[in-house]
Amino acid sequence: MIRNTFSILNGIGERLERRLWKNGILTWDDFINVSDLIFINNDKKSLFDEYLSSALRELADGNAVYFAGTVRRREHWRLFNTFKGKAVCLDIETSGLMPSSGGYVTLVGMYDGYDYRYLIDKKDLTPENLQRELSGYKYLITYYGSVFDIPFLQRTMPDVKFNIPHFDVCFGSKRIGLKGGLKKLEIDMGIERDEAVRGMDGYDAVKLWEYARMGSNEALELLITYNKEDTVNLFKIADIIYQRLRSQTGIEEYLS
Repeated sequence: MIRNTFSILNGIGERLERRLWKNGILTWDDFINVSDLIFINNDKKSLFDEYLSSALRELADGNAVYFAGTVRRREHWRLFNTFKGKAVCLDIETSGLMPSSGGYVTLVGMYDGYDYRYLIDKKDLTPENLQRELSGYKYLITYYGSVFDIPFLQRTMPDVKFNIPHFDVCFGSKRIGLKGGLKKLEIDMGIERDEAVRGMDGYDAVKLWEYARMGSNEALELLITYNKEDTVNLFKIADIIYQRLRSQTGIEEYLS
């Protein structure tokens, strides 16, 4: 989808993007190769050609950080298919309080479509370990993470850098008219949770951490399972939301 995206160009919005598609300009290469466009003056087109040529080089190099800065945040979903093989779903559990009130991250879970890994407070959850884990990825997927998870981590672990494209599925789902939280999306999409944590919510996760701190291995295992379900299911949901967002742009009408 990113190669069909012209809204990365300053002054081109979704309406003009559709006009380009309608006129057979479907990709960055198409735009560069056409000699002139009636609705874009030649000086501006030359600048756009240069910009898109740079973007094509960065895309060929797999430079995700470049696109994190050049693609508007609300359009980062368009990069999903490009970086899907190097994407990670991230979800945190906390002590139940905000950092300003002494709250802290109890567990960070990550799933990349193949493996689930987690870091736990007082064991292996450190800024260095988290950064090391994230350094292997080029695309971040969260649910409401741009509002909660990432700001929480940035306040409690300010040295950890989040400089790759970020697809927040919460806002992506709202753009296609879906309502409710992650668990509601799971139900709507027929995605089932592990029976051991079915029906649990964030409050339960806080209580499980309290029991784990008191020495309950069973509570800790349940907390890990709860977080794993969040991240694993999120990857499936992100794929579905991406496909629906892509369809909503209307690009498929011109590709067929």
